[in-house]
Amino acid sequence: MSWQTWLLWLSHRGTENADGARAEAIAAIAGEVRERQQNVQQALADPSVQQALQLGSEGRVPAAAALRQLLPKATDVEFFSADLDEVLSGDLKAIGYAKAAALMQAKINPKQPLAEMRTEAEGQQLMIAMPARVGERVVAFAVVELPFKPLLAAFARTSISGARLELRQGDGRGDLMIASVGEHSGSSIGDVGEPIPGTRLRIGKADPGYFIMFTENLAVSLLLSLACLAGGFFALWARSVGRERAVAVLQRKPKEVQPEMTLAQALKVQPEAVATPAARTAPAAPVRSEKKEEVVTVDPSIFRAYDIRGVVGDTLTTGVTRMIGRAIGSEARDRGLTEIVVGRDGRLSGPDLVYALITGLRSTGIDVIDIGTAPTPVTYFACYHLRTGSGISVTGSHNPPDYNGFKIVLGGETLSEDAIQNLYRRIEAERFVDGAGGLQTLDVSDDYIRRITDDIQIERKLKVVVDCGNGIPGAIAPAVLEGIGCEVIPLYCDVDGTFPNHHPDPSDLHNLQDLIVSVKNVGADIGLAFDGDGDRLGVVTASGEVIFPDRLLMLYASDILLRNPGATIIYDVKCTGHLQPLILQQGGSPLMWRTGHSLIKAKMRETHAALAGEMSGHFFFAERWYGFDDGIYAAARLMEILAADVDGRTPEQVFATLPKGVSTPELKIPMREGEHYRFIEAFRARAKFDGARLTTIDGLRADWSDGWGLVRASNTTPVLVLRFDADNAPALRRIQEVFRSQLLALDSSLPLPF
Repeated sequence: MSWQTWLLWLSHRGTENADGARAEAIAAIAGEVRERQQNVQQALADPSVQQALQLGSEGRVPAAAALRQLLPKATDVEFFSADLDEVLSGDLKAIGYAKAAALMQAKINPKQPLAEMRTEAEGQQLMIAMPARVGERVVAFAVVELPFKPLLAAFARTSISGARLELRQGDGRGDLMIASVGEHSGSSIGDVGEPIPGTRLRIGKADPGYFIMFTENLAVSLLLSLACLAGGFFALWARSVGRERAVAVLQRKPKEVQPEMTLAQALKVQPEAVATPAARTAPAAPVRSEKKEEVVTVDPSIFRAYDIRGVVGDTLTTGVTRMIGRAIGSEARDRGLTEIVVGRDGRLSGPDLVYALITGLRSTGIDVIDIGTAPTPVTYFACYHLRTGSGISVTGSHNPPDYNGFKIVLGGETLSEDAIQNLYRRIEAERFVDGAGGLQTLDVSDDYIRRITDDIQIERKLKVVVDCGNGIPGAIAPAVLEGIGCEVIPLYCDVDGTFPNHHPDPSDLHNLQDLIVSVKNVGADIGLAFDGDGDRLGVVTASGEVIFPDRLLMLYASDILLRNPGATIIYDVKCTGHLQPLILQQGGSPLMWRTGHSLIKAKMRETHAALAGEMSGHFFFAERWYGFDDGIYAAARLMEILAADVDGRTPEQVFATLPKGVSTPELKIPMREGEHYRFIEAFRARAKFDGARLTTIDGLRADWSDGWGLVRASNTTPVLVLRFDADNAPALRRIQEVFRSQLLALDSSLPLPF
């Protein structure tokens, strides 16, 4: 205890030292940055630069040359137009996302542009973007890059002991760590850091990693320490007089103990039954069977890009599922993982497949936590809430009732593409690990609802019709929305795995017709629709307008960028061209990426993005949430934004402020299995789109100044997916005609849906 008191005193002293040192470091770095910003401002006002800027666009190159002469330490100098048209409509990859975001931020807030660190081939640079004026008029924006080393030197001069300071860049969540000083023990997790004025930099503090067992109150610790010393002296005295008594106690015969009841006996089930043990029990006995294991043929086609999915009783049987469980469990064991959460949607095949999956998992030594019926995002939530980092959702998502499948997370990674294929290769080679895993059951639904409702409470009541299409979200979504303060009118919220009313897929406009009618009939403010497992969201307004997910993403992005300037926002190739300029105008960093929930989540982890969204209705919030796709949470965040509108506008009026063009929903051309991939490869090689900017990260997307078109191969079904979006109807028709001619040139028999 005395040692603990000494550590506590050191910790308190280190904290006080760190606070003072952080203030000193912030002042030093802010001074360095301020000096460089003033140097750039003075150089921009120099007559040689001013004279060049008066020439307009033709003067930008000589202005940059003049500015470079005035700033000999600058590693890069570049001018952009006052309206930043080349940024809004240009190739952001060529310009640089960080540079584009800094320019937009300087345009939005010209009086206080923020400097930031940028890594170039020459090393770390300090990037300063600011307006260039002739008189009072902004005629251009300048970007100047200067060596970052002087700032690092100022930080390194900080005197600190008993703690550590970290120089970071970001908004306090998922920051980039640049450098540190002080003791390299302890953890900075949970300290968002203090911002450095005039920059996107901040300094975080990490206290030493002392193991304080009892209390962090120094006075209490001192009293306990004195008490422990007194107790020690008493123990020495007692030892001298009580040795014979202690020996007598130790030599007593133990009482007869009844043998411990096995888990199977406690549950009154057969030893093989593993699907329903009580919550938080000890590990169950391993599954044993005297039956000879049947020969199982596994169809490789069920191992898809984002998940595993097949037809129940055909390509997906209990035998196949048991093999999949063994493969996932073996992969988890190879990664050093020991525990996996399993949840399932409301499909009729779910219980049998879960039983087989858990049997396979446990046979590899993996301990399973069965959370029962739950939307896929609740399974993802359980991975965080129960701190397993791993989970499997047994779900067919929006597919017909005879489908089912598995969405898999291992160690925080959502498996996709080669990682999914590796499971099949493991089964094919019979590379399985043997073991005897345990099983426990636990319901986390209340924890999920509480986690959302503790964070979100809307400012005014909204009347909402909720259509769950008889999918598993019906068991959770109405309670969440009521819990945050909405008036909820449920529609098809009873869970029925046959989906008797309509298909649970809000991306198909036909499935929204009942919701549109209901919203109008009850006079609701808005209608919300979920897919079969709850990871996607659809929205309709009071007048029946369908708000496509890419426009919802605009609203989410605008809200998040208010609190997180400069944050990365990811969207897939099917989203509107209006997203990029809107994100830039709000001071964010837009990033287009490939379609697929697994691929988007991987890119979010790589880039530390605050938000991502797909045209299919998947939304991924890393700000205030966990970064996985969650239609129910997305609905709650939408209600929060709409109810907080400062002008008291209706949801329909709020949506009307978002940029809107003329667009098509997803159009599909069915093909034979595998043929759609071959078609796309040929199309990318042969198609010609004059005057368009082409993106080929996922299919082929052609962007013109007034619209765009896309054709890609679906990774879930054998179809080509197309979408078109333009500023007006004539532009849309023109773009469609260009695509029509290119598609038919490759295959004249193609049944085009436009």
